[in-house]
Amino acid sequence: MVEQSAAPIRTAIVRITIGSFSLAALLGVIALIGGGAFGAPEARILLTTLLVGIASVVVLCYLTTAGTPFQVVGVVGGAVVVVPVVSALFMIWRDYETPPNEILGKSFGVGAIVAATIAQACLLLVLGLRSRTVLRRLVVGTLAMAAVLAGLLSVLVLGANDPGSLYLRTMGVVAILDVLGTVVGAALSRFGPASTRPAATRKARVLTVSPELADRLAAVGERTGQPVEAVLDEAVGRYLVEAEAPVASADEP
Repeated sequence: MVEQSAAPIRTAIVRITIGSFSLAALLGVIALIGGGAFGAPEARILLTTLLVGIASVVVLCYLTTAGTPFQVVGVVGGAVVVVPVVSALFMIWRDYETPPNEILGKSFGVGAIVAATIAQACLLLVLGLRSRTVLRRLVVGTLAMAAVLAGLLSVLVLGANDPGSLYLRTMGVVAILDVLGTVVGAALSRFGPASTRPAATRKARVLTVSPELADRLAAVGERTGQPVEAVLDEAVGRYLVEAEAPVASADEP
């Protein structure tokens, strides 16, 4: 299964993300309470901590697609986010008090826009995956607005001189529709009427397993990086497929 093969990679990425941000946060705290004058080194450390924190949140958004048909979108996002992170690190540690190199600044700007748009797309795609037709159409429309907005913003970053009132008004309308679609889609998915929710949402039943079986499930979950519930669900599902096969064959004319 895709979920099982992606689980170890997802677990490793989560651990690296948490570890890197924890280290950056620790350095930021040390810079603040270390005493002495607050100078350029302390400012650079704090900016780096902020950068790593934002990048960590974006990466976690990409990870929501792991084990889904949209997993490739998250992989692309993980590659794209490297561009603004590296560009920002160069600007922070080279000389953050002077205007950045033009190419470096544009790389950071466009990279940040694209990375943020892909992060939004990952969340919307997972939202649409769990929804019915009406909400899926809303998600598709919102994704289109997000893509248009990213293009319009990128044009400005790349140096469009005097874009004009119509351009800015159009960008404002697209941005409003993008935010509106995101908020409405999330609200309907979580709090909407039953008609907008997946038909498969039912109250879960509590099943009791023996201690020996629980230990075996936990061992498999630890090895594959899956929750114990997911391992149990997959195991029971496979058993039911095999158990129902003879019944299905017997019912055939």
